[in-house]
Amino acid sequence: MARDTIDDRPIESRDDLVAWIAAGAKPRARWKAGTEHEKFPFRRADFAAVPYEGATGIGALLEGLRARTGWEPIFDGAAIIGLADPAGGGAVSLEPGGQFELSGAPLADLHATAAELEAHLADVAAVADPLGLGFAGLGTSPKWTLAETPVMPKSRYRIMSGYMPKVGTRGRDMMFRTSTVQVNLDFADEADMAAKMRVGLALQPIATALFAASPFLDGRPSGFLSTRSEIWRDTDADRTGMLPCAFRPDFAYADYVEWALDVPMYFVKRGDTYHDVTGTTFRAFMAGALAERLPGVVAEMGDWVNHVGTLFPEVRLKRYLEMRGADAGPRAHIAALPAFWVGLLYDAEALDAAGRLVADWSAEERQALRDTVPRLALSTPFRAGTVGDVAREALAIAHEGLKRRGILDAAGRDERVHLAPLDEIVATGRTLAERLLADFHGPWGGDVDRVLAASEM
Repeated sequence: MARDTIDDRPIESRDDLVAWIAAGAKPRARWKAGTEHEKFPFRRADFAAVPYEGATGIGALLEGLRARTGWEPIFDGAAIIGLADPAGGGAVSLEPGGQFELSGAPLADLHATAAELEAHLADVAAVADPLGLGFAGLGTSPKWTLAETPVMPKSRYRIMSGYMPKVGTRGRDMMFRTSTVQVNLDFADEADMAAKMRVGLALQPIATALFAASPFLDGRPSGFLSTRSEIWRDTDADRTGMLPCAFRPDFAYADYVEWALDVPMYFVKRGDTYHDVTGTTFRAFMAGALAERLPGVVAEMGDWVNHVGTLFPEVRLKRYLEMRGADAGPRAHIAALPAFWVGLLYDAEALDAAGRLVADWSAEERQALRDTVPRLALSTPFRAGTVGDVAREALAIAHEGLKRRGILDAAGRDERVHLAPLDEIVATGRTLAERLLADFHGPWGGDVDRVLAASEM
């Protein structure tokens, strides 16, 4: 998110929270897709991480991008921490370790999403090149230790960083050393949300396998193909995972609200001040648990919106659904991620087919996929075959879904063109992570700087 929400309407009951989600439902004709991606800035001269400060730092990069695009600045105190398109399009924001994020606008087709990505990367390059900066598309920063990773001047991240070691061993790695690409998708009504949520959660490990692009950490192979996904397994069990309640036949908006109410909060924001309320659930906040610590502060809709944005299940529900399982990667992979999910979930026949594909998977099987895919990706055993076999079936369904949409670009190609990187991965059985490892152990001679150079976007 580019900025935290301020909405001072008091929350009267749980029904207000359910209604907030329900208000996101849209008829099919209004469905769009918004793609978010992160990337790691680095100094081309020595492949060092980029601090916020200085004439060639992240702050200067944001100022340069502000001047080039005319987008409005977002501040935390005196520090510029992001940009927002005044026309209501996308936004640029910073993740804790300087990961540079584009939160793309909701767009009607995948060709527009690819064009948005190209325009953004062109703008970023025009500003970054004179500063000697490049950007790597990878799921983890391959070289820098936590101590070497810069810290961005965002108040909410100070609260999160202090809380993370209390609830897991990898939370700070997640914050400072991972990058992802996700797509935000609409739903027609409660039943459509539930169907998409179930398919999305079940197939999220398959997406993790297809997009695996983070086999390095601390300058060496980590033993995982998606180290980013493995890091999430021990970040904060209260707010992450496969959301088992979504697989109940009667799963509804209220069930997600009930789950979210019992997740501890990070902060309450009033004015420009972030108050640390870690350890207090939203349910307790609504019941007055913070009355002594924050006199006069009652739960407001803005608090709920901010809280929901700090929950990290494999599929997140807001007023849309967020598919969260993929490593960041090169630009073609960024465009492929929304193509995969739009193909599966935005065509009625494809959604039905994907639902049948996963319908008889048990909770234990889904969890085993989630636990094993970070290490083995497409080679993960599943029933009589592998995840690669499931990926082939899912990709075929996505192809058919996009074909039926029939949306053409200027060259007369439909949206299936954006699935090309996944077609190659399924055909060869080799993920980007495996190709990077082969080069690292072969022609690159174990030089991790070559990983960054080869991954520049």
